Amino acid sequence: MNLQERIRLLARLGQYIINNSADWQEVVTRAGIENSWFIPGFTQSATLQIAHNYLDEGKLQEWATVNAVKEQASPKTIGIIMAGNIPAVGMHDLLAVFMSGHKAMVKLSSKDRVIIQHFIDLLVSWQPEVSRFITTSEMLKGCDAYIATGSNNTSRYFEYYFEKYPHIIRRNRTSVALLTGAETTEELYKLADDVFLYFGLGCRNVTKLYVPENYNFEPLLNCFKNYNWLIEHNKYKNNYDYNLAIHLLNGNFYMSTEALLLVEQEALFSPISQVNYQYYNNAEQLAVELKHLPDLQAITGHSYISFGQAQLPSLNVFADGVNTLEFLNNL
Repeated sequence: MNLQERIRLLARLGQYIINNSADWQEVVTRAGIENSWFIPGFTQSATLQIAHNYLDEGKLQEWATVNAVKEQASPKTIGIIMAGNIPAVGMHDLLAVFMSGHKAMVKLSSKDRVIIQHFIDLLVSWQPEVSRFITTSEMLKGCDAYIATGSNNTSRYFEYYFEKYPHIIRRNRTSVALLTGAETTEELYKLADDVFLYFGLGCRNVTKLYVPENYNFEPLLNCFKNYNWLIEHNKYKNNYDYNLAIHLLNGNFYMSTEALLLVEQEALFSPISQVNYQYYNNAEQLAVELKHLPDLQAITGHSYISFGQAQLPSLNVFADGVNTLEFLNNL
């Protein structure tokens, strides 16, 4: 397959997702049965984002042009270890390898087997030659390079196992919002999407707010109530109840909705059902400090990523700022 054939095949996959056939709906349901965090609404949201922003023929063509993807490559075998924190989160890496003309050997996450496997099976059914370029395996041996996504703990093992090979190793990251107090109600509702989509499990989910002194939290909390329905999810509720109990036992000050705890803490990462906040005095100084935080994936706010757009990255937004296509082109 040449580049144009690969692009057309991927665009067909995007249209398949958008068409939302009965077969696709059955896959979405099955994914939710295997992983209860993948509720149908969130799975549809994640995969429609992939369809519109990743699997659009024009955008794929532009992506290939901007990143100088070759029409034909001398294929290397790339081992991909995928994460499974949100639906189809490993799709960008798979796209990059397939678009570049290399062979992907994929280790699926145990939390996200259904969706990615279905996409691979569809591509193979439409073009059997894809089976030469995308395979799945529990053991990634004999690869020429590796792309691995995991926790800070597993990343140390990845660094050890793959040190002799070209590699991209991804660790835990999270996102923050910088508020000024001048946000509109509409912007605060969109910020709620950045916080609550996928139960807050993604690296682009906002887990910490920076707010000015004397910030009025009431409008924010009112907009966050739009996601109170999350408390009906058993696993989410268990996390909420546990974190609430901890704060009550420790006598900590907190603010809350029925589905979120807002706690003043310096930590970037917050547990499920909680968002941390911290006051600031100087926005410019804070902006400089944020640039040097290694665990930061994205910032939303005025002069940053627009509210509500944190979970809608384009093809050219690479995880951890590492250009995967450039890495693959230079092998």
